[in-house]
Amino acid sequence: MKKTGIIIAIIVGAILIWGVGTYNGLVKKQENMTKAWGQVENVYQRRADLVPNLVALVKNYAEYEQSTLISITEARAQKAANTSVNIESYTESDLQNYQAAQDELGESLNRLIVSIENYPDLKASENYLTLQAQLAGCENRIMTERERFNEAAKVYNQSVRKFPSSIIANMFGFEKRPYFEAQAGADTAPETF
Repeated sequence: MKKTGIIIAIIVGAILIWGVGTYNGLVKKQENMTKAWGQVENVYQRRADLVPNLVALVKNYAEYEQSTLISITEARAQKAANTSVNIESYTESDLQNYQAAQDELGESLNRLIVSIENYPDLKASENYLTLQAQLAGCENRIMTERERFNEAAKVYNQSVRKFPSSIIANMFGFEKRPYFEAQAGADTAPETF
């Protein structure tokens, strides 16, 4: 009888230790995903912060098409309005809305940069070249941080879904989270004229 009690206590203790370890592992992975998301937001914010400088620089150099500048400013404002993604409970829809706002800002910036080709003095400006390099760097960082976020989400999602850790995940409300995905049409090369 005494031996049976000790065996039961050992089994219960082992299950408890496993449960606590699994729970803490899930929390750690969730925190890593949250940290990776913070970096994604950080690089998107850096790009958004460069937009006013670029717009001001272009205004100083050219009688510029106002609609392009307005669309960039509006895209930046929309991006700012769509930055409220709760990483603890975000859904695929939240991530898609966030990404759509970011994509719109990126497309507006691309239109502006293409239009600048008409202004050789501006293209040669040291300020413009510096801003262009900073924007290119931001785009590279965005890609890198999105990859890191997706990797952190993958590790977290695997832990949430794998047995036996899925038992603890279900007990404590850890849910699978969506990834960043490529923009629609990204799988086809752009047409050149």
